[in-house]
Amino acid sequence: MRLNKWLRVCVFGFAGMILYGCAGTVVADAGVSASPTSLSFGSVAVGSSSAPSTIVLTNNGKQSVTITQASSSLAQFVLSGPALPLTLQGGQSASFQAFFSPNAAGTLSANLLFTLNRTSGGQISVPLSGTGAPAPAAATTATYLLSTGAASLSFGNVLVGASSSQSVALSNTGNSAVTISQITTTGSGFSAAGITLPFSLAAGQSATLSVTFAPTATGSAMGSVSIVSNATNSPATISLSGAGVQPQIAVTPGSISFGSVTTGTSSSQAVSVSNPGSATLTITQSAITGAGFGLSGLTLPLNLAPGQSTAFSVSFAPSVTGSVTGSIALTSNAPASLTTNSLSGTGVQPQIAVLPGSISFGNVTTGTSNTQTVQVSNPGSATLTITQATLTGAGFGLSGLTLPLSLAPAQSASFTVSFAPSTAGSVTGSLTLTSNAPASPTAISLSGSGVTATLQLSASPTALSFGNVTVATSATQAVTLSNTGNSSVSVSQLTVTGSSFSASGLTLPLTLAAGQTAAFNVTFSPAASGSYSGSVAVTSNATNSPASVSLSGSGVLTHSAALSWTASTSTVAGYFVYRGTTSGGPYTRLNASAVALTSYSDSSVQSASTYYYVTTAVDSTGAESVNSNEVAAVIP
Repeated sequence: MRLNKWLRVCVFGFAGMILYGCAGTVVADAGVSASPTSLSFGSVAVGSSSAPSTIVLTNNGKQSVTITQASSSLAQFVLSGPALPLTLQGGQSASFQAFFSPNAAGTLSANLLFTLNRTSGGQISVPLSGTGAPAPAAATTATYLLSTGAASLSFGNVLVGASSSQSVALSNTGNSAVTISQITTTGSGFSAAGITLPFSLAAGQSATLSVTFAPTATGSAMGSVSIVSNATNSPATISLSGAGVQPQIAVTPGSISFGSVTTGTSSSQAVSVSNPGSATLTITQSAITGAGFGLSGLTLPLNLAPGQSTAFSVSFAPSVTGSVTGSIALTSNAPASLTTNSLSGTGVQPQIAVLPGSISFGNVTTGTSNTQTVQVSNPGSATLTITQATLTGAGFGLSGLTLPLSLAPAQSASFTVSFAPSTAGSVTGSLTLTSNAPASPTAISLSGSGVTATLQLSASPTALSFGNVTVATSATQAVTLSNTGNSSVSVSQLTVTGSSFSASGLTLPLTLAAGQTAAFNVTFSPAASGSYSGSVAVTSNATNSPASVSLSGSGVLTHSAALSWTASTSTVAGYFVYRGTTSGGPYTRLNASAVALTSYSDSSVQSASTYYYVTTAVDSTGAESVNSNEVAAVIP
């Protein structure tokens, strides 16, 4: 189209969707075109309106363009169309309607102006022309004219599901009766009522037509009301426009998980509610379910304009342990009236367990120290934090516990409690642990007695008798040393007296704690026959040192007779050995079973005795031979 740059100064006004008057400089915009490029309404009777003519604006470019204003330079030319501002994407179009309603005879011209929001600004101008024809003289000719009083109706924004109505006065401006035979509406959501057809209007008479817009969907809508009659300007047309709007509700996040929260404490999260719709959102009611969940910061009723949002807070303050679920429900005028968001969380709680629950140190020598290990653990479901340890009682001490101490569920730690009495006597006290566990503080009772140091060392047995021990052999017996006092004893020396006696098994110096024992061995190894005596003296720092053990034993000599013989020339299973104390017998058999060897040692002989021996051969059937020759053995 060809665009003209022009300058006009005029008066601004606004009535419904009828825009007239402007001031500004028109700048051509090559990206948007108008079709047609000009309009001529021809001859239209004064006091009536022309049929609507459509102008289509098309965005020929690739970037979006917004039409911010549409107006006519003369009030007799009326423009209607979609609600502004209106954005056209690349290749998109929008339709507008223009009417000519002359109020006086004569030819008029004007321009339709469309203001754009391009970076450089700009307007598109569509030239208009029309001629107002004078009405015929009433005195000589019958006239049938019907006036609608308004060339267009704009309903603005109407909620989807609601309706808005406007009244139109239909007037017979001629001098003869006008009969309305048909009323037709076009456009989604538009309807007309209030007149029963056919309907007759006498000259000068009026009737009211009600036009309603009840949108069923969001978005701009355009239509018209066409009134067919016997009037010369039939059909009379009224252009209609409106927009269906609707609130929407969006809640972020859609679900909230608080995770683990310690009982007696609280955790909060922010929730945002917004209106992505095209009408005001009104939230009238809120409800929250689930033990421990709470809502704050939401004042109702709450109105949110399109695109507006607000935030409120949801909290979880469990009073007991365990998993909890719940929900937030918001009631509004959005299509999905009840909006529900899920809530979840788990109440957790630390616990404290101390072993042992009480500590008795018993008797502890003054000037020394006794320690015991304490284990603290968390059998609960949340982190246990020990913040303070308080110790009472003279001589009690604490080590190995660094505060604050945090223990995860099932975790444990150990520390040491000591008792170091400075004076004799019984002492009681306590260790108190302060934590975030429900049963805090936790008390551990302490007790102990300070006793004066005693150094006593005993030996058991105090005498050792080895009896008869064969010369050149040895016998060993054990001695146990016991610290029967209440303080440590240091053993520094073992002294053995008496020939053939010795001690072993004790590494010196040796320290024995109270109640502790140690053992050593005493060995008797006689080198000759005869009686022996001696002692072991145990030197220490005990008050009864030295502890003494007396020793005694006898060395004795032993004999045996060694026998051998020539093997039998017969097949034998073995040999039996017989002994007697008189030559020629009788004899007593020495071996219970036959020996296969041709030798035998008799160790059961007695000193200063004479013995007589014979042997027999025995076969596999048990039959014995006659006695062998006799031999005599003289024992010293």
